[in-house]
Amino acid sequence: MGRVLSPFGVRGWVKIQPFTEQPVALADFARWWLEKSGEWREVEVAQCAPHGAQLVARFAGCDSPEEAACYRGYEIAVPREALPDPGKDRYYETDLIGLRVVNQAGEELGRIDSIVQNGAHPVMRVRWERGERLLPWVQGVVRDVVLEAGEVRVDWGSDW
Repeated sequence: MGRVLSPFGVRGWVKIQPFTEQPVALADFARWWLEKSGEWREVEVAQCAPHGAQLVARFAGCDSPEEAACYRGYEIAVPREALPDPGKDRYYETDLIGLRVVNQAGEELGRIDSIVQNGAHPVMRVRWERGERLLPWVQGVVRDVVLEAGEVRVDWGSDW
């Protein structure tokens, strides 16, 4: 959901780069899971506030810039059960990764490898045996998402 960038100020705060659609939403969680090099640790968020396009936060027990520097580079996560329901026809990107992409002719175009955000709209990176396809995540292309079936149905030719 984000990454710890660097210490901020002299009282143990850190600067956060959020990866969420609404950056300030990360401040709603009282506890974060931090990961770096496969090591996970849970921290209590004592304070968190917006700071331009980023956030600044202070973890409980972290009171100096030297302590804050120890958190540099950690990735931020929260437990899945703590996330709100995304709502009708909205999805968490993590739920889409690995889904089959099937066109209207029933041809499998590959599996979603990642979702890339660009200025106009999200783009699906779809891996298949010959490489990758880039499909726009727009209403005219994405026809249906069936999580239970593990697929995204699209209006897209296999030879495009």
